[in-house]
Amino acid sequence: MPENLQNCSVCGSLLLRHFLVCKDHTVSQQEFQIVRCESCGFKFTNPRPNENEIGAFYQSPEYISHSDTSKGLVNKAYRLVRNHTLHSKFKLADSLIPGSHPEKRLLDIGCGTGHFLKLCHKNGWQTKGIETDGKTREIAIGNSQSEVCDDFLTAYAHDQFDVITMWHVLEHVHRLAETLEKIHRNLAGGGTLLVAVPNSNAWDAKHYGEHWAAYDVPRHLHHFNPPAIKKLFEKFGFKVVRTKPMLFDAFYISMLSTKYRDGKIKYAEAILNGQKSNAWAKKNGGNYSSLIYMIQKA
Repeated sequence: MPENLQNCSVCGSLLLRHFLVCKDHTVSQQEFQIVRCESCGFKFTNPRPNENEIGAFYQSPEYISHSDTSKGLVNKAYRLVRNHTLHSKFKLADSLIPGSHPEKRLLDIGCGTGHFLKLCHKNGWQTKGIETDGKTREIAIGNSQSEVCDDFLTAYAHDQFDVITMWHVLEHVHRLAETLEKIHRNLAGGGTLLVAVPNSNAWDAKHYGEHWAAYDVPRHLHHFNPPAIKKLFEKFGFKVVRTKPMLFDAFYISMLSTKYRDGKIKYAEAILNGQKSNAWAKKNGGNYSSLIYMIQKA
């Protein structure tokens, strides 16, 4: 049975209104509704597949984060960008720990095939991961030489981590409250949580509407924006201390969005609109296509 939420996960309001209907272009070709909270503006997929059903919507070679294939131009572009952004992510995480720190402990929730864990492990971090998909988890263990568990809510009950990362993962989480409470327990004093999510307030989201690839229904359960992230994390004892744009996402998301709209990628348009989105964000409160939030305990 699908889950049908009656109230907003961010503010608890019952004032939910229809916002948009989007198609699952990756797996099922089904349509799913996105609703908007009239009190705080948070958007989420509702109704949505439950935790037992959602796995079927990830079973596709088109779902890139669970695959290491380089077939096709989109996958090749994703690999090229990933190789660049991996090192940017590592530099960011590494900059959060003083050089005199005796050990550096990192947990990557939703580690996919383990490439970020591998880079951190190679550079002296004590690394652990979470990956729910069995086949992907085995790849991650082989790639990263790290312990990788399948269920965050039951794993690492007594561990403390200096850095916890969720790279485009929070939007997939069913049990949001339990997850954030557990992260609060696992994050060491003075530690930092790094959360990267698409931004539904971005220019490209408004431009592509129902075809915006980062809605990615029903895999993306939540469609965050900066005010919603701030309010949500404050609710669970955190504070957002800084944000950082993911500039390549505007181009990649625009590529997929043209494919969903027109049946094929329009590269020139995607490049132009990626530039437009980043330029607009620079002048409009940093509302980039995707953002990294640096979050600490309040």
